[in-house]
Amino acid sequence: MLSCSKKSTQPVHEDKPFVQDLSVKYYSDTVTQNLLQAFSDNNGKVQILSKQGLLHPHNGRFLYHGTISPDNSYRFMKDKKISAIGSYENQLVYLSDSVVFSNAWAGKLFSRHTLPGARIFEGGQNFAFLISDGRSLQLIQDSKNLWSGNLPDDEVLEIRYNTVDSQFWILGKKTLSTFSPTDKKLLKVLEGSSFTSFDLYKKQTIAIIGSNDGYLEYDIKAKKQLGEINRKLPVTNIESVKVINEKLWFGSTDGTFALRADGKYDYYNGERWLPGNKVRQISAGPKNSVLVLTNSGLAQIEFKEMTLEQKALYFEEQVRLRHIRNGFNATVRGMNRGDLSTGFMEDSDNDGLWTSMYLGGEIFRYAVTKDSAALQNCRESMDAMERLYDINPVPGFPSRSFERSGHINELGDPERWQHASNKEWDWKSTTSSDEVIGHIFAFGAMAELVDDTNLKTRAITLIDTVMSHIIKNDMYLIDFDGKPTMWGKWNPEYVNAFPVNVGDRKLNSSNIVSMLQTAYHFTKKEKYKEKALELMTKNGYLENLMRPMSVIGKAPEDADEHSKHMSDGWNHSDDEMYFVGYWGLYRYALNDTLKAKYKEAILDHWQAERPEKEGAWNIFTALTGTNKFDLNEAVWYLQEHPLDLIDWQIRNSHRKDIEMVEPNFRKQTTKEVLPPDERPIQRHNGNTFNLDRTHSNGSSEHSAGDIWLLPYWMGRYLGVISAPVNK
Repeated sequence: MLSCSKKSTQPVHEDKPFVQDLSVKYYSDTVTQNLLQAFSDNNGKVQILSKQGLLHPHNGRFLYHGTISPDNSYRFMKDKKISAIGSYENQLVYLSDSVVFSNAWAGKLFSRHTLPGARIFEGGQNFAFLISDGRSLQLIQDSKNLWSGNLPDDEVLEIRYNTVDSQFWILGKKTLSTFSPTDKKLLKVLEGSSFTSFDLYKKQTIAIIGSNDGYLEYDIKAKKQLGEINRKLPVTNIESVKVINEKLWFGSTDGTFALRADGKYDYYNGERWLPGNKVRQISAGPKNSVLVLTNSGLAQIEFKEMTLEQKALYFEEQVRLRHIRNGFNATVRGMNRGDLSTGFMEDSDNDGLWTSMYLGGEIFRYAVTKDSAALQNCRESMDAMERLYDINPVPGFPSRSFERSGHINELGDPERWQHASNKEWDWKSTTSSDEVIGHIFAFGAMAELVDDTNLKTRAITLIDTVMSHIIKNDMYLIDFDGKPTMWGKWNPEYVNAFPVNVGDRKLNSSNIVSMLQTAYHFTKKEKYKEKALELMTKNGYLENLMRPMSVIGKAPEDADEHSKHMSDGWNHSDDEMYFVGYWGLYRYALNDTLKAKYKEAILDHWQAERPEKEGAWNIFTALTGTNKFDLNEAVWYLQEHPLDLIDWQIRNSHRKDIEMVEPNFRKQTTKEVLPPDERPIQRHNGNTFNLDRTHSNGSSEHSAGDIWLLPYWMGRYLGVISAPVNK
């Protein structure tokens, strides 16, 4: 919901509860357990029928896998040859080779039948049940056979009872029929082929019939098929159809999906959601959840109301419990298929950048809430950031990372690691420009927004330290070997050597002006202001940073090889560097004239990014005060982002419901971006149009610190996302 802020014309999202989905998974022993059906009763008890007997899910919770074990709760049921399980009046009911029975109603439901091979059944009025062995049909009530018959030239697959017309609806492999228990008439109403499953939809006025090639709709009142078969689906090979709380669900050979109000589908694929992708059955679960039975176990997809702030607090805990390494915001690697008790916190080339972004989020959180926990998180991250400068021997040079000594060959890029003077520690060299812009962003935000004198002073000192190093070394970042690092180059000779349409010329100009302005704003040292103006007026950096994004593309044929290599496609890491730098570029502009120009450049960049619906870039754009920054899309990103940040394998490229586009410079694959909970987990430097993740399954977990908490708390600080609204 959008409303207008009283202080500005910017829209504000009112943080009311939304529905967050998550999955609790129970894995089966695929060697000994052949799962057939799963249902729950009004008490929330879930029971699974297998070829080996009755089972139940055990000891599972979100992110912690459960198991499927024998259900011995009713010990005297073991001698019953149960062939099907179902739900009647929200109670569990069983079909055996001779009887329909239940433990509910004090066990009084015990209705005999004479179909030894019965495996399909459905309850009607007054405990009347229509049962079938696939060929024959029998209507029983209180052990009386009220009618017997068969489905001519077809095999019974499923039966549903329609309370509106008081008829049983029967799906065969190639027909849809009705049976009236009143006049005992069986009537074929539709013919087709390759039918697999069906259910009654829209208050039981429409029959939705799944097949191995899409689904069709049959209008029960009009007695006719509606339109052609629908194949514009995530997967057309449908195994199960189920209406749950008037929402239409499909199980397929490759995941499950649900029809949304806008006509699109929520697609649940991979172990983020399901133990296995081959869906055998879908049914209603406890507390408005959905049970999805698969070839490898049971998923209980839950739908919980929460506010964005509640989601933020969940993610705050995720970061603090599992992702703080030496004060850095780190990724967990080496996990065994999503097992959070395994794995280790990994060192990264970008420890300083990911931590800067997390630190920025905690700074905004503290500025909004004055929460002492947020301030303590700032202190701990600041300790790590500060030590990046202290642990190496080069004055003003920030290390990429540091770690305890003796393990260089086990770290990423071992050739980049150096020994510190303290023999207990090693530090990582070759620091990049994306590290530095991240540092300046976080230090500037801390110097401005945190009312702790010690932290303010330290932040300003670090800004002055690194920027003095850069100016002293002719706009280069000089490593321990006395040479510029590969990417730490803002010198005009380097920057302006790129053709005007190569992104690095615009990016490096934008970033260095932002950093110099930040340094001047907090230190008031003229050298920073003078250098910024010199670069903008004498070296064309203002023209560079103002260049429209529409100009950016591949280097011309006569360009040098480095320029060609740097412009082979859109670089989403560059986007991250731009937007993080926009904080200092716009907020600490040297004058209002420049500020207006910077706003123009930022909005131009935002316009190019709009198709990606990137939450952080929309929120960063809001810092300009514009009322056009796709707030709805930013909130969509925050709400639709999964709570599960494990790198599960994800597949979308096979889907029939998405429109692909031709290969292009921006690396956009589909006409419209998919929701974050259907895509691979990625940081803001990833391409939101990435469809698949096919390597290693469940081996790592990302931190929410930079991915989610930064845009949320920045939105709260800028006032475009409200505190929770209680109605």
